[in-house]
Amino acid sequence: MSRILFCINNIYKNYIRFLVRRSTPKNCLASNAPRDMNTAIERAGKRETGSRSAGRHRGRDANGFNESAKMRVLLAHPPFLETRIHEDDVRAMPMGIYAVGAALKDAGHEVALFNGYGFRGQAARIRAMIERYQPDVVGCSILNANRWGGIEIARLAKAVDAGITTVFGGVGASFLWEHLLTHHPEVDYVVVGEGERTIVALLACLRTGDAEGVQRIEGLAHRVDGRPQATPCAPPETELDDLPDPARHFTFQHVALTRGCPSACRFCGSPAIWDRRVRFHSATGFVDRLERLVKRGVRFFYFSDDTFTLRKDLVVAVCREILARPLDIEWAAISRVDTVDADVLAWMRRAGCIQISYGVESGNAEVRAYLGKRIRAADIANAFALTTRYGILPRAYFIYGCPGDSDATIQETLALIRRIKPLDAIFYILTIFPGTALYQDYLARSGNNDDIWCRPIEDLLYHETDPQMTPEQVLAWGRALREGFYRQLPDFVACIELVDAPEFYPRHADFLSRLGLTFQQGDFARIPAIPGKRGIARGLYERALAYHPDPRAFLGLALLAQQDGRFAQAVSLAREGLDHHPDNVPLDTCLAVNRMNLGEFDAALEGLQQMAPTREVVDMTVACLEALGRPAEAEAIRRQRGAAGGSHPAPVGGT
Repeated sequence: MSRILFCINNIYKNYIRFLVRRSTPKNCLASNAPRDMNTAIERAGKRETGSRSAGRHRGRDANGFNESAKMRVLLAHPPFLETRIHEDDVRAMPMGIYAVGAALKDAGHEVALFNGYGFRGQAARIRAMIERYQPDVVGCSILNANRWGGIEIARLAKAVDAGITTVFGGVGASFLWEHLLTHHPEVDYVVVGEGERTIVALLACLRTGDAEGVQRIEGLAHRVDGRPQATPCAPPETELDDLPDPARHFTFQHVALTRGCPSACRFCGSPAIWDRRVRFHSATGFVDRLERLVKRGVRFFYFSDDTFTLRKDLVVAVCREILARPLDIEWAAISRVDTVDADVLAWMRRAGCIQISYGVESGNAEVRAYLGKRIRAADIANAFALTTRYGILPRAYFIYGCPGDSDATIQETLALIRRIKPLDAIFYILTIFPGTALYQDYLARSGNNDDIWCRPIEDLLYHETDPQMTPEQVLAWGRALREGFYRQLPDFVACIELVDAPEFYPRHADFLSRLGLTFQQGDFARIPAIPGKRGIARGLYERALAYHPDPRAFLGLALLAQQDGRFAQAVSLAREGLDHHPDNVPLDTCLAVNRMNLGEFDAALEGLQQMAPTREVVDMTVACLEALGRPAEAEAIRRQRGAAGGSHPAPVGGT
């Protein structure tokens, strides 16, 4: 029996992972760091690669490009030099890649998107992918921290075919265009600023060999007589709805209602890249894009605006549109504590918002002011309390290792954390990036220039430039902040107060059960510093069911019973959940698992035969048949599954 239990619990983990991914936004992210090249290439690109066999069967014209009206473009999110601590923030492809890809496809070009985040140190596989796809143009979206990954991709492209044109874009390239063109001959062009119009104009000139036309393209850096030069950027696009819509071509989760931010945070490149100007989609145009992605199967979104709630009227209009269609989606947003109130939070929750991230940065007002984050502690506390009251998880971002930081300011931050009671928190060491006010200060203080980026580094930590700070001291601050937050988190959960309005009761149950699953099986479950996680989860599930018969709450309680060996109770809880939510796959699976744990293989098999034949269901079916002494039937199913498994397409870049 113990062997069967072990196997069953391993099978069931896949269903748990699915649920955990949807418990909190940290866990909702559909992985954009795929395990093989086949899934690393965006779907639109994969379909197109199938139309062209290996080897260059199309000829070259006088300009060195394939003899076709369209060009073949590979757009890449390059790998990073190091594993990122908070990889959720960087593993997804930047929105700009999808925007540029849409513009190129609308112009008639073939486009594939490559997410290289998970391919650090795999140059041979990346080269094989380039050889297979045979691009005319390779474009890399550069954050400062993946700069060297982009350079490697450009070198590999040139090694495959010297005729491939390489183009860099993105915020990191925009600020370092001169440096890149000076030191890296494998980079042919850099798009500075918004890229949709510039890249289309560039490919049109390349297509026809119009060298003079290249000189007139706005927002383009290139070499003239071996020296880097750049044209002025085009005026910002004001009518965002009129830009090519990536949702017509690609499937993704990160979307934005706006471009730009009016704030002047000194650690952020947004003020320089957008000139503190903000442009907006219309509510209808934005939700149109959401709806197209919903039709592609997306149900969870990241609203990745710098500040989603800048215009309350627009946010409410967006929420009304989502509800009117209805889209039945869930989403997370980024905001400022001084741009939310009870009314807008209520509309956001109604429309599916489950998390808002706020930049708090520090508990010390002087440190916040130095960073350009001029927000009051009272506004911070009010925003976090209101967000929680409407069943939206408030996440806090903090920065440490800042000018003026000390043991005392870290204690002030811990005191602010106790006051605002965030239900999630992320702590970053202050980093200096090109294009920020902090970077300009650093250059003035040090006498250095952009050549510091010739070193194989991803970023520059502020404390490395301040002789009054030591790495040991800064790391100790980080540990104190994280451990302090985790120790207090159970108390924050216990203090959750939700608005007493019946319309929100089902959403309150959803909020509490998601949070419970995160303590039981998600990110918080893996953090030793958090005490009493199972008890926290149980209390959250029970509280959720007091509001509404939520399926996650039934499942969570059933899992707790299963983990304790109380299989009959787990069966009872799963059945009760299914009474409210028939055909709920995780509950059906939980019921089958625990019937098997009780030795009720006939009943388990009957239930499994009513479910879709996923890999996990088939594995459990085989286990039931073997336990019932029906090995021939089990072997037949095993052979059938093996035959089906051999039909998957080969990875685009090889194995």
